[in-house]
Amino acid sequence: MSNTPMAANPLTRAVLEIDEYASGLGWDQPARLFALVDTAQLRAQEPALAAQLGLEGESETTGLTPIEQDEVPTDKPLDEFLATIAWPDAVVGCALTVERLMLPPSAEAQVPQGLTEAKLTRWVADHPDRQEVRMTVAVLRDGARDAAVRLREKDTPTEVLTGAALVPGLAEALTATFAE
Repeated sequence: MSNTPMAANPLTRAVLEIDEYASGLGWDQPARLFALVDTAQLRAQEPALAAQLGLEGESETTGLTPIEQDEVPTDKPLDEFLATIAWPDAVVGCALTVERLMLPPSAEAQVPQGLTEAKLTRWVADHPDRQEVRMTVAVLRDGARDAAVRLREKDTPTEVLTGAALVPGLAEALTATFAE
């Protein structure tokens, strides 16, 4: 990805590459799941696939290549879907990009008590302070994690917040896909 800034580590670079890819697709997209594979191993073990992905000429010896998986089902809650995933040994990590509505912490006191999940979703969607965000979260088998969050109203490559602790619940759900 030509616009992906160089980051300090391969996981952050992968997160930013996926964020850029998702950004190019526009908003109002379904969740997307990615396997993360070691780029050097991919080139050595699957040269035809590496060539198809445009990786044959890269000289970098460390890196992660995101490979988009089949569509994430929309008729099943995301946590239930993630609980059904098992990765082969060649997959060193995984990532998910998903859009959500978020409210500022100041809105927590305003949440009406006793709402069903459907009514709470509607209440958040109608709230005047809601923000549409795209979250990209990636984890590795060894427990490393990183995330990128992009607000719809500030949709530029320079307005992407990154950090390992940004979306801990989703990171934990992705990490669980590697549990034996």
